[in-house]
Amino acid sequence: MQDVLRWLLDGDPAIRWQVLRDLADASADRILTERKRVATTGWGARLLALQGADGLWDGGTYWPAVDDDPVNQPWTATTYSLLLLRDFGLLPDSPEAQQAVALVRDNSRWEEGNQPFFEGETEPCINGMVTALGAYFGQNVDKVSARLLGDQLDDGGWNCEADRGSTRSSFHTTICVLEGLLELERYGAGTRESRAARQRGEEYLLERRLMRRQSTGELLSEEWLRFSYPTRWFYDVLRAMDYFRSTGGEPDPRSAEAVEVVRSKQQSDGTWLLENTHPGKVHFALEYGDGKPSRWNTMRALRVLHWYDGS
Repeated sequence: MQDVLRWLLDGDPAIRWQVLRDLADASADRILTERKRVATTGWGARLLALQGADGLWDGGTYWPAVDDDPVNQPWTATTYSLLLLRDFGLLPDSPEAQQAVALVRDNSRWEEGNQPFFEGETEPCINGMVTALGAYFGQNVDKVSARLLGDQLDDGGWNCEADRGSTRSSFHTTICVLEGLLELERYGAGTRESRAARQRGEEYLLERRLMRRQSTGELLSEEWLRFSYPTRWFYDVLRAMDYFRSTGGEPDPRSAEAVEVVRSKQQSDGTWLLENTHPGKVHFALEYGDGKPSRWNTMRALRVLHWYDGS
């Protein structure tokens, strides 16, 4: 374990401060000192420098201004760039974050309907991301979060295809919404209604043991057992378990199979691999590629097990 911790702490500040917080029992001062470096050193500083003078990354809100890949979704526009900065832990009250987010608020509009960024658009998966970003960076997302509550389906989850007639929820969409609603509560903007909606969404996943069809118990997707980072809009078992860890609650017995999937992926050297990179244009690589040890997956898996086994 000590060798793995040393390896994790050799990574970017975005990794280091979270390892110090979640795995190394470091002091609050040491954690904060390292977290402040995200804005000025490594991936965080590099990504901030790529923001355009108009507040956009790669010229667009959800899609870059130029999308010349006919097959793969690009990940370089404003939405996914901000999601990375949130994952990195860029301090919301830092001057760098405040400047970047103010530019987005004032200039970024959705390709779907020309709405301002923090009003969201029509798809709940995207609106879950917007809710998480707005809550984290101190922006008003009352309108978009209210829409999410109205978009919840009868089975407890959400689906971006609901406007096109789908009545069954999607794991992909549901995890995006749950992360947004949890962030809303974490930063003091949650309501009784949003908490109830989040709990219903959690039940949707737990009733299916985070990976199985409720009616037959069939595994819904082999891909959900292969862990990615960045996760983008995609669901997998590690993302789900890290979400439940982040709620601060006790592990639910229905997640036992999922946590054993996480445990089973640990390599003999104590690391977890990057397994399922979602193809598409990126600003720069964060890992060495599929099949190689992944600091992101290792950190997230270890903190999931630390929470689960400790509880």
